[in-house]
Amino acid sequence: MLVGKGGMETLRRVLVHLSKENSCPQSARFQQSIVGHFSRAHEDSSMVNYGLDQNRLLISDQEFLGSRTVLLKRPSFCPIKLLRQDQADSLPAKTQVRGVDVGVAVLLQSSGRRILLTRRSKALSLFPNVWVPPGGHVEPNEQLLDAGLRELQEETGLRLSNGEIAWQTLGLWESVYPPLLSRGLPTHHHVVVYMLLRSPESHQQLETRFNPSEAEVSACAWLDPKVLAAIAATEDGIGTGGQRKVAEDIPPMVSITEFQNGCAKTVPIPTATFLNTAPAQGRDVERVSTGTKFALRMWLEALGGAS
Repeated sequence: MLVGKGGMETLRRVLVHLSKENSCPQSARFQQSIVGHFSRAHEDSSMVNYGLDQNRLLISDQEFLGSRTVLLKRPSFCPIKLLRQDQADSLPAKTQVRGVDVGVAVLLQSSGRRILLTRRSKALSLFPNVWVPPGGHVEPNEQLLDAGLRELQEETGLRLSNGEIAWQTLGLWESVYPPLLSRGLPTHHHVVVYMLLRSPESHQQLETRFNPSEAEVSACAWLDPKVLAAIAATEDGIGTGGQRKVAEDIPPMVSITEFQNGCAKTVPIPTATFLNTAPAQGRDVERVSTGTKFALRMWLEALGGAS
């Protein structure tokens, strides 16, 4: 916290800044589409250059000192993309001026090429009961990898150091909540940096050191590439909500570890739960987030290239 004039506290946040055609970087507006800034109206992705610069995430169509080139993507049904001008004008004044926040999410890969996903607590206000990789906000003066490692430790209790793992950026995802405009006007707007952390340890070794924060995490699962490929192949979108059929070559059940009152219990759940898609109306369902599916597709591409 920083204390401003008059004793009022203001929270320092790392925000998205944009530069196009070598223009001076400007803070992104909450109601501004980040992907749309760099792509044509009908496109939902663009190759961009990004990097942390003076406590801001700078995204540009030009390379700059310390930048990395990655794919920036949004879902076809991105609420910011579909927001009408009258809807944008009706957003609360505090929301309109808050900018676009920066998040980080880590796909932790074990030595056996399993990926860790965690189920968010039902009590959380954003994406409750949804399966995602560990992740969260980026703090001022914090590097992206350090932010990912900190969030991993805060949510799972698993402490890893920079020297223990190899890592790479998978891509940037424009995330909006609620995830569908049919479920309400946007209240949160992020660009999430998805990164892959490769550990030399097995998932069994890693899980022995788990001490999850039950306020954030209700369960975890180590999923193999075949199940992850099936998850990545499911498409969210308007009118696609519901449960998908599990292919015959995929096990019908998956073992997860649930956490409650300080105790961990291994239970089976239907694999089909991970193939659920976001409903257009009403309450959300237990599913894997759309951004996570994007990251898994990028991981599968990287995995194929490394094999």
